[in-house]
Amino acid sequence: MKDYYDKQADAIYIELSDKPYAVSKELDETRYIDFASDNTVIGIELLSVSEGVTIDDLPERQKVEKILEKYGIKVCV
Repeated sequence: MKDYYDKQADAIYIELSDKPYAVSKELDETRYIDFASDNTVIGIELLSVSEGVTIDDLPERQKVEKILEKYGIKVCV
């Protein structure tokens, strides 16, 4: 698992797998899930993170929460 935080863009990407990208699913205007062709979750893109991030319906929720806390990003449930 890798994470990429861009404070200026106010966004974070959490890579869960190195499988090739196939499609994204928009959960809402600030949260996107990326999938491989076999429907495996490969990444999570979170935008406007300075406002806090709702994680209750994200995959790998506990791991995502730890990453957000590492960067001081507010977690909303």
